Amino acid sequence: MSERIDDLQLNNLKIIQNPDYFCFGIDAVLLSHFASQMKNNATVLDIGTGNGILPLLLSAKKSMKHLIGIEIQKELFELATKNIELNKLQNLIDIKNVNICDAHNVLNKESFDTIVTNPPYKKQGSGIVNDNKFIQIAKHEIKCTLEDIIKESNYLLKDQGEIYMVHRPDRIVDILTLMRQYNIEPKIIQYVHSKISQPPVLVLIQGVKNAKPFLKTLEPIIIYKDNGEYTQKIYDIYGKEPINE
Repeated sequence: MSERIDDLQLNNLKIIQNPDYFCFGIDAVLLSHFASQMKNNATVLDIGTGNGILPLLLSAKKSMKHLIGIEIQKELFELATKNIELNKLQNLIDIKNVNICDAHNVLNKESFDTIVTNPPYKKQGSGIVNDNKFIQIAKHEIKCTLEDIIKESNYLLKDQGEIYMVHRPDRIVDILTLMRQYNIEPKIIQYVHSKISQPPVLVLIQGVKNAKPFLKTLEPIIIYKDNGEYTQKIYDIYGKEPINE
């Protein structure tokens, strides 16, 4: 087994990771920070929970009523379940082995205040395809598409419910178009740059179901200084020196 236990350096949380399956990156950390502006005591859904990193991070950042994480890959579902049990969060977080495309058959309509998602970034057939099937599914729209996620989010969110997403900037037109198509109004956007002199590598987006049009753009997040060290903003988001990813 390639499993290891990492200390998240946050509320004594730990996470079991398996490099053969999936290891979380800074995009999950940034999304958890971005999504922490959600209302307290929300009922939350994490679409594509992977090893459960977002539920764990959010449990330390927000007071939530309940969180459900859904994951299509059985091995990652089992790993996420172990991580929730490791941190004794079974009363707060449930993990389900469900494909988002089937979520309407399993989860109740308009039952969530908030959805968070770190979806596959690449369209099927685009980019370099990793030989590892777990990484393929995590990075490419093989099991679900961006439209699947946004369409199901409309079904599952309450009126004025929020979705928080991290994605790649080259998909921004797709994201905004699909949100409008399914009555989710883009409200907040924030770009993430590796360095201040380089183009953005990630985009964080908040959309609100049935909201009025108005898009606010936040100051961009810069990950690295010119010397390669993390910026103070990244240290602030982690709360202390980031763990090795």
